[in-house]
Amino acid sequence: MQIWLLITRRLLLSAATLLLVSAFVFFVLEVLPGDVATRILGRDATPDSLQVLREQLGLNQPVLVRYLTWLGGLLTGDFGQSLVSNRSVSEILAPRIFNTLALSLYAFVLYLPLTIIPAVIQALNRDRAADQALSVVTLVLLSMPDFLLATILLLMFVLWIPVLPAISLVDESSSFAEYMSAMTLPALTLAIVMAVYAVRMLRDNLIEVLDSDYVRMAELKGLSRLRVLLRHALPNALVPTLNVTALNLAYLIGGVVVVEKVFSYPGFGTLLVDSLQLRDLPVIEATVMIAALVYVGANLVADIGAILLNPRLRTN
Repeated sequence: MQIWLLITRRLLLSAATLLLVSAFVFFVLEVLPGDVATRILGRDATPDSLQVLREQLGLNQPVLVRYLTWLGGLLTGDFGQSLVSNRSVSEILAPRIFNTLALSLYAFVLYLPLTIIPAVIQALNRDRAADQALSVVTLVLLSMPDFLLATILLLMFVLWIPVLPAISLVDESSSFAEYMSAMTLPALTLAIVMAVYAVRMLRDNLIEVLDSDYVRMAELKGLSRLRVLLRHALPNALVPTLNVTALNLAYLIGGVVVVEKVFSYPGFGTLLVDSLQLRDLPVIEATVMIAALVYVGANLVADIGAILLNPRLRTN
């Protein structure tokens, strides 16, 4: 019973957080300079035409009424209409969300070997040349901003070794091979940025586990070093690294915006930047709320998992 009380409390806190985010996003966008009707009709628009358009868009209503109307639409899955293209926001978001999910999945698949392989090499060659060289590379990448890493990868695989496209443009007519080719550089950038945070922790965890008594006992029993590593050391060393992996998944929400813009990838992040430039308020509000929902949802799942798996959290 106490477990369900804790879970219900987490659910209510998550719902309250999303409500606060929705209010913050809506009212902050309201105070931004500029007018949507003026941007749509241009500077030469007459006052009468501006007034008519504001009435059509509902911009002449009180701000609280518009917020409650918008919030009610969110709860029913209606994100409204784009003020620029007059298309359904859901119709605009659907292909962009698919592109970003595909990119994130590809990046996560690349992230796993980019994290595990260097960490294993460093742990098995502790304080040797390979360990020191990989530590230097990790520190350099750790201090490098996303856009700079993306630019370097563009130079490497577009100019010096021309095997990948410079612009990652895809649409509904693109084939699977075209999707993979377009996503490789953005996914590799995201994977490297995520991996450098996890490699150092996994390396230290592996060294600690390899020095433990039960691993030494397994080696004394005659088990091969590879079997000891894969069956005993690595699974135990991965557990603390899962927290970093969870943080990396949350990073994808914000980090993908920069990477998509650098490579002109038509995903969720690029849509947000373009909508900000056009001041398309319904699209901006929908994208920010979806990002907040993913972030809050990920933390909610992590909290519930910790409650179910950790007895101390259930009793405190």
